[in-house]
Amino acid sequence: MGKKRSRVCEDEEIGSDLNPPNHDENSLYQVLGVEKTASQQEIKKAYYKLALRLHPDKNPGDEEAKARFQQLQNVISILGDEEKRAVYDQTGCVDDAVLAGDVVQNLKEFFRTMYKKVTEADIEEFEANYRGSDSEKNDLIDLYNKCKGNMNRLFCSMLCSDPKLDSHRFKDILDEAIAAGELKETKAYKKWGKKISETKPPTSPLRRRAKSSSKQSETDLYAIMSQRRDERKGRFDSMFSSLVSKYGGGQMPEPSEEEFEAAQRKLESRRSSKKSKRK
Repeated sequence: MGKKRSRVCEDEEIGSDLNPPNHDENSLYQVLGVEKTASQQEIKKAYYKLALRLHPDKNPGDEEAKARFQQLQNVISILGDEEKRAVYDQTGCVDDAVLAGDVVQNLKEFFRTMYKKVTEADIEEFEANYRGSDSEKNDLIDLYNKCKGNMNRLFCSMLCSDPKLDSHRFKDILDEAIAAGELKETKAYKKWGKKISETKPPTSPLRRRAKSSSKQSETDLYAIMSQRRDERKGRFDSMFSSLVSKYGGGQMPEPSEEEFEAAQRKLESRRSSKKSKRK
């Protein structure tokens, strides 16, 4: 006989006659520190920030952090799944005994001390080391078992993952584990795997954040502009020295940008005129 999952309602576990239940104050949304109207992207980003601090790689040997991390995964498995989230929004109930009692309230209070400690740079650094690592592979296999091969739910909880970028890569890892007997292929996974096999894989599966490449392009563009500005300044200095040498005199004021451009055009015009006469 398998363990029966209990249906937990906030009204039953958190409310009391003296203190009426308040869904907004003791909700799973408050655990993540987001509003009930938050988008899936905002929910996942909030989850990433907390999961980054609690991930076993960051807290080796810390059993409390490990337990909190598992509880956090249960929270995102509900809010990150559109169907489960809709049911939760309507009823305030979750089909998960792990979130029973004061767990939600304790999680909310525990995470309050962590919100301001994670920056975008922290996430990017963790992501750079995590993607393609053995730790990522272990998390993937662990979540496959927990989600029973339901990859849509797996992607909700899988750190630093993107279905568009990682589906083929994850499929290769999971197929290898299934072939080695480490995992059991489920109907849900088989159906998903067939669908992924019919799509074209990304050219760079480990590439993340187009924003980074955009920043690199901006940096390169700035370098080119700076180089050209230095070259123009060099040409001006050369022309200025030539004029001083030819006509003498004291210090000459540096011409404005417009004056410099006009002088350059005049020189080019004279050169072209001389070439025409020679012909």
